[in-house]
Amino acid sequence: MWTGRTIIHVDMDCFYAAIEVREHPHLRGLPVAVGGRSSRRGVLTTANYEARKFGCRSAMPTFKALRLCPQLTVLPVRFELYRCESQRIREIFEGFTGLIEPLSLDEAYLDVSHLRSGGASVAAEIRARIFEETRLTASAGIGPNKFLAKVASDLNKPNGQFEIVPDEVDSFMTALPISKIWGVGKRTAERLQALGARTCGDLQRWGITTLTREFGKFGVELYHLCRGRDDRLVTPDRERKSVSNERTFAEDLEELGEALEKLDVILEELAVDLQLRHGGRRIAKSFVKLKFSDFQTTTAECAARALEPGAYAALLEEAWARRGRRTVRLIGAGVRFVPMGAPEQLEFPV
Repeated sequence: MWTGRTIIHVDMDCFYAAIEVREHPHLRGLPVAVGGRSSRRGVLTTANYEARKFGCRSAMPTFKALRLCPQLTVLPVRFELYRCESQRIREIFEGFTGLIEPLSLDEAYLDVSHLRSGGASVAAEIRARIFEETRLTASAGIGPNKFLAKVASDLNKPNGQFEIVPDEVDSFMTALPISKIWGVGKRTAERLQALGARTCGDLQRWGITTLTREFGKFGVELYHLCRGRDDRLVTPDRERKSVSNERTFAEDLEELGEALEKLDVILEELAVDLQLRHGGRRIAKSFVKLKFSDFQTTTAECAARALEPGAYAALLEEAWARRGRRTVRLIGAGVRFVPMGAPEQLEFPV
């Protein structure tokens, strides 16, 4: 069943906020967030642990965060600084393995199967090197596949690590809450609990046919993930054809106006991601994705050269019209890139 792989998931602790606190030592120990606060539409990109104690979190509108924590210091996003720190951390990873799959500026998968040292030792050394060179802390998860490594990295935060070895997978998964499975949000968890499944062990009693009947294609993923199975390889950098940002909601959306408000936040985060990780890439199309209460999805897209909120609003309305009586559990927005190396399209005056 197990392939002999050793995967590490490294996740920096409150990356943007931690960098800002490092740069502003007088803020150490105080609630700090990074994000926009120039208008009512500003959102937090990240918040440190002191701020999270008050309920502040990423993607929260800044005005709401300030209501929860009036003493919160909100600093502007500094794209180039974070990008440079991410590159320094990437260079540390490269000292251990070439099999690196970045997920964002602050987290990545590493395949260290070829190293003789145990995964836990390698993760500890990587974290120590990161702190030594950047004065930033990282958490790590070690496991025989990507799913388990990512679950593990969240179990001893901040500045800690957790390992799931192959012999322990069955017992670990039996007790794992279903909410830890990718794609299981609040509504899906409630639905599973209503059907008698609170842990992955409970879910393992269901056959793949039953899960598929109840949840469609997602049922197949549930069948394998609740058993700790994940065959995906760590894939080093390759040309990205698209990038998107999406949000699964605790409560399904029933009104278009509410969906448009959620879209505004999603687009702000997408704009940050594009500037941080994909600066210089040319955009060919914009798209909006909806997932309905029955787990079916629909996508609307159009030609584009930049992020235009009005165009995304129109795409959302187009996709929303297909829902019928279904509610919406997820909204995504993204762009498709012009292939790298493609010639510029010339425009001639008419």
